[in-house]
Amino acid sequence: MTPYVLQCHNWHLKAELLFHQRIDYDDGAIVEMVLWRVPSPVPPSTHGLKYSLFYGRPGVRDVGYDNERGKGDHRHFQGTEAAYAFSTVEQLMADFWSDVWALRGGK
Repeated sequence: MTPYVLQCHNWHLKAELLFHQRIDYDDGAIVEMVLWRVPSPVPPSTHGLKYSLFYGRPGVRDVGYDNERGKGDHRHFQGTEAAYAFSTVEQLMADFWSDVWALRGGK
């Protein structure tokens, strides 16, 4: 993979893009998932990943999982935000898709 510079809140890391996928649904909804390997954890996260998982429409985030400096791993769901206990990428994806499918009625 090609190294990229990941820029968040005025700090820079050399990061390796591991995964990026965007899905555009016919009803206007969007899923976009991005996962990077970073040289050091994004505090207060303790793992070496930076991620952003999004489901919603332009300007509206219905579901989001991400980690950012100062907040760590957290989940957005229909306007609420709560800490997220990151364990593995597989579990992260399963939790994200469970939320998406719940809002899409299993589609």
